[in-house]
Amino acid sequence: MSKHKILVVDDEQLIRWSLEQNLSKQGYEVVTAASGEDALKMVQQEAPDLILLDIQLPGMNGIEVLEKVKELEDDIIVIMVTALGVLETAVKAMRLGAFDYINKPFNLEELAIVIKKAFETGELKREVAHLRSEQTGKYGLDKIIGTSRHMDNVKAMIRKIAQSDASTVLIQGESGTGKELVAKAIHYESARADKPFLAINCAAVPEALLESELMGHERGSFTDAKTQKKGLFEIADGGTLFLDEIGDMEMGMQAKLLRVLEERKFRRVGGTRDITVDVRIISATNKDLLKSIEEKTFRNDLYYRVQVIPIYLPPLRERREDIMPLVQHFIDHFNREFGKSVRGISKMAERFLSEYSWPGNTRELKNVIERAIILESEETLLLEHLPQEIVARTGTASSGPISFNLPPEGIDIEDVERELIRQALEISEGNQSKAAKKLNLGIDAFRYRMKKFGFL
Repeated sequence: MSKHKILVVDDEQLIRWSLEQNLSKQGYEVVTAASGEDALKMVQQEAPDLILLDIQLPGMNGIEVLEKVKELEDDIIVIMVTALGVLETAVKAMRLGAFDYINKPFNLEELAIVIKKAFETGELKREVAHLRSEQTGKYGLDKIIGTSRHMDNVKAMIRKIAQSDASTVLIQGESGTGKELVAKAIHYESARADKPFLAINCAAVPEALLESELMGHERGSFTDAKTQKKGLFEIADGGTLFLDEIGDMEMGMQAKLLRVLEERKFRRVGGTRDITVDVRIISATNKDLLKSIEEKTFRNDLYYRVQVIPIYLPPLRERREDIMPLVQHFIDHFNREFGKSVRGISKMAERFLSEYSWPGNTRELKNVIERAIILESEETLLLEHLPQEIVARTGTASSGPISFNLPPEGIDIEDVERELIRQALEISEGNQSKAAKKLNLGIDAFRYRMKKFGFL
């Protein structure tokens, strides 16, 4: 690991020499400058990681140097060195981006601690920035797969909400349409991306526990409350809280949630002090909330509070042009995860996937592709690699002109047989053995019929 480089800027030669000797012994690489003008040249030539900058300099003073440094390279850590009695100037330096300040005459041990803390803080900021970049790459807008008009509209809404100060968003859609993925895209595309994204399924937590999970509790507020606990609202301050399946929240908890949304403050269970937070609330449900209001299972006032900005995610069957892009996306994803090299999907399998109704939506499609890639070793996914229910349902819906209901005028039995042979070959993608099995025929008997009807 390379040494951290420190630039010492002071017009007193003895101080520069003393700091250079001391910091070098601590393992730092040290360069020095006697004026602000020289310091700016050293910044461009030496690219220091940290600057010890005296405020009182001849010519360009330390504050002016600080401003120029931040223009040149904002990531450089600057610690101001100031004489006693000029605290106001030091505070101004902090507002301009200085990490800290230390008074002359300084204690070298104290200075070493401040420098170590500065580098640790800088490293933490880089890690946070890297994590933010990584999460944005994982959950950003480009992870919302689809080129249909419906999904173009959804992406446009995500972009607008992420760039706004909208505090409440409601995502509606069937199970498996990707509501949490949309919520994460909103968070990681926004200025809140370096703050927490927390999620809770309101249907999975009993009302008594849900309040504690969201609001937190004070020690002794109930039997098992042996310590104080912060709730998700408090932990997510500055970030985003995703309330999944909000339509299943009990009425009593709905009233408490409404107060938080309206006042942006709450009290822990058993607490007496209001806690104010800045949290974006994204709710999601697969229920028709207006119908729930009629059935008196969802509060009318809460509905209008959570759906200030609504997003509707259409089911996969209403955007069939997105099916194959999703299939390829999942193939690429699971190839990486399982070390496979599946290149694509056969035309017949593509047809069945495109025509299937997908009651489980994108989640079901993902599971189908994951299963196929885990269990099969061929480079192309074939119809036989798909679950039987997909082949059966789609085949029934898209079969040819043959019907097993005998028409009043009758039908030639050989026409029925010819059509069954054709369908068996089509479903089996020309594999005669598999086609024969589908009709419960031996291979010789099947080939005889193929010749009879001109398929050989």
